[in-house]
Amino acid sequence: MLINIDIVILSFGKTQALQKITQQAIDSLMASEDPEEIKFNIIVVESHQPLAPYQYPNSATFYPKTSFGYHKFMNIGIRVSNSPYVCLCNNDLVFHKNWASNIINEMNKDATLLSASPYDDMFHKSEGFPKFQPPFEGYMGVLSGWCIFVKREVFDTIGMLDENLVFWYCDADYCRSLIKHGIKNCLISSSFVTHLGSVSTKTLDKQENKKLTKLPEFYYRYKWQHQSYLKYKLQVIKFRIKMALGVGG
Repeated sequence: MLINIDIVILSFGKTQALQKITQQAIDSLMASEDPEEIKFNIIVVESHQPLAPYQYPNSATFYPKTSFGYHKFMNIGIRVSNSPYVCLCNNDLVFHKNWASNIINEMNKDATLLSASPYDDMFHKSEGFPKFQPPFEGYMGVLSGWCIFVKREVFDTIGMLDENLVFWYCDADYCRSLIKHGIKNCLISSSFVTHLGSVSTKTLDKQENKKLTKLPEFYYRYKWQHQSYLKYKLQVIKFRIKMALGVGG
């Protein structure tokens, strides 16, 4: 029976080099599984409006007419798709042979496993995780925030991703949501996806990078560390004033 998997990829193709990174991810994805067994429905959510109406080959490419938000753009991909499995991905990835089928095999063995992380050689090796071990349950330090593979039913429990988080802390927020609702996440160390590492964000200017990092930090602390709403709003106002004056965050 053919298994359908929705792959949501966020892209920022403002240069040809960045467009090639996205296409590399798509090409490696298409080559990673037997198409008679697994069908990838690839949804690219592209931030660079001037690229429209270009469609990345083997994908449906969307150009949201709204400001970027990591969770906001992921939610767009989730909402326009309907397969039982969903994988939320950065564009700076290389997918290896049988990465998805190895995750699904483990999910079939354990009905409580609803969220999974593939293994990245650099990150997980540095965290002390060997390859080809039984699924290891965990959250931060285990979760591959750049590639999250889930059964769609996860969103029936935790709701859609919190769009107040624009970039940083999205993976931490997702982990907190899983923990809150008692949903298991496991590292599948027989599933290999290489993360090339923040290729798109390296092209951002210093001020834009600060906006994508500091503002989510303030919100995350308010949401999960029980800081007061007033303190949160004052932090945001102070930060925005500093940005406007060009004196840093």
